[in-house]
Amino acid sequence: MFRVIAFIIGLAVAAAGGVIAYRALFLEPSAALVVTNTDVRELPNTVRATGGIILLIGGMALAFFAARHKPM
Repeated sequence: MFRVIAFIIGLAVAAAGGVIAYRALFLEPSAALVVTNTDVRELPNTVRATGGIILLIGGMALAFFAARHKPM
C-alpha cells in the first residue's frame, strides 16, 4: 500500500515540477533584461526554473523507486 501511495505522490511532484519549470522558462515574463550597446536580451527566472527541475527529478526518482519490484 505504501508503494502505491509513494508512486502517486512521486508522479504528482514530478508533474508539478515540470509545470513550474516550463512556465518559468517559456511562458512567464522574464526576470531581468540585459541591455548592451548592440542587443537587448531577456533572462528567464533561473531560480524558479531550477527549483522546478529539482522537483521534477525528485518526483521521478520517488516514482521510479516505488515502482521497482522487490522480490521477497
